[in-house]
Amino acid sequence: MEPPCAHQDMALQLQPLLQARSSGAAAAGGTQCPAVPAVPRNSPARRNCLVVAVLCFGNLINFMDWCIVPGILLDIQKYFGLSDGKTGLLQTVFTLCYMLAAPIFGYLGDRYNRKTILIAGLCFWSGVTLGSSFITEPYYRIFVLSRGLVGIGTASYSTIAPTIIADLFEEGKRTTVLSVFYIFIPVGSGCGYMLAAGMAKSTGDWHWAFRVTPCMGGLALVLLVLLVPHRIQRRTARHRALSISGTRQGAHEKPGVHSTAKTTWCQDVGSLAKNCSFVWSSLGLTAMAFVTGALGMWVPVFLHRAQLAQGSVPPCLQESCNSSNSLIFGGITIGTGILGVIAGAEAARRLRKVYNTADPLICATSMFISALCLYTALMVAQTNILSTFIFIAFGELFLSVNWAVVTDILLYVVPPSRQSTAIALQILLSHLLGDAGSPYLIGAVSHALQAQGAPSFQREFRSLQLSFAACAFVAVLGGAFFLLTSLYIEEDRRESERP
Repeated sequence: MEPPCAHQDMALQLQPLLQARSSGAAAAGGTQCPAVPAVPRNSPARRNCLVVAVLCFGNLINFMDWCIVPGILLDIQKYFGLSDGKTGLLQTVFTLCYMLAAPIFGYLGDRYNRKTILIAGLCFWSGVTLGSSFITEPYYRIFVLSRGLVGIGTASYSTIAPTIIADLFEEGKRTTVLSVFYIFIPVGSGCGYMLAAGMAKSTGDWHWAFRVTPCMGGLALVLLVLLVPHRIQRRTARHRALSISGTRQGAHEKPGVHSTAKTTWCQDVGSLAKNCSFVWSSLGLTAMAFVTGALGMWVPVFLHRAQLAQGSVPPCLQESCNSSNSLIFGGITIGTGILGVIAGAEAARRLRKVYNTADPLICATSMFISALCLYTALMVAQTNILSTFIFIAFGELFLSVNWAVVTDILLYVVPPSRQSTAIALQILLSHLLGDAGSPYLIGAVSHALQAQGAPSFQREFRSLQLSFAACAFVAVLGGAFFLLTSLYIEEDRRESERP
């Protein structure tokens, strides 16, 4: 039988100052429920949850746009007549523009109104995505340019949205909320694959895949305007200390202004370069980005070529290519992403109580296991497609374990006044050395290997298989970087908490 006071548990959690008094009243009155005032509709907790929901919806659209092109890559490659190298260039241009714009938005996000920047970026990338759906065969260069412009727009969102969440929640709840936010990276990516493949299959024209997310972007724009406050209090190191002691910020401190706002960008970068935990964890994230970028771009094509080499599917000759691999890979990305992010956040929450260096050790272990799974998937692809799907799923699962954990590492080893800049620099580094080049590199190596012999389905598969092997090596390297992070994380965390 349900306890008579169960329906008031949430109210008690939201009102800790009344908890002790209510408990005393309950003890004195037997099983009578303590009288707890109802939570106001406009309470800060309710408002914060609405803000997070809007930011998560925007993150969903963000990563759907990332993966529309890989979801219909066979159709685009055939439509424009592209080699593997030129095909990989599409995602490389997108990522290069994304990473170059990120430091600019990081600088703006630390100094100007973040809601305005989010709205402008969302309008820009949604408009460009819609425009790219009308580009025809003779204008391939314009199509490449449009992908670069979309990358600029999405950089504004990925740089600034996590800092808003960091300001809304204390450290205990922040990991949980960030895990929810980052769940929408794999969910959005998987939905992008499935949306692109589904629209291309149902309409017979891959251009329609680019006309859905702009409509969703319009809805996200309305929600941003209506539900996200124009100013959100920035949490400084002093705020953190005061919130722990139960005191409020002094009335003389103005919302949106923090003590180090006048520091220059060069000073911020110099300080971050001396933070060993930030540097090594960023290099670990770079290895993650390299692997995920290559997988996201080429896995559906790789699986199709493996099936061609086995003779289990016919070559792509019709108007719309077989999209089953993209649909399955999209589903795998969603499922493993949700499980991985939740598992990573829960493992971090539990192990931090025992080991102060738990976070980087979790990341290192997951990278090593992912490398083994991905290498196994490559080796069994020509003989057993089902086993390939299974090992790719496990590889993605262990990569997804790290998303929220790596971001949380940054947020507690970097002072709050430099977090937007730190996230922007991490984005710049991880994409510059990671997924900005990996799709093109994998495609270019594959194209070079194909040119060494007579064209055949077997050679096309083998060339992509060999070029993909670099991902397993890079994943092992990423695990080593996270092990180095564990050597410095305690000292850097103490330094960031100083007032």
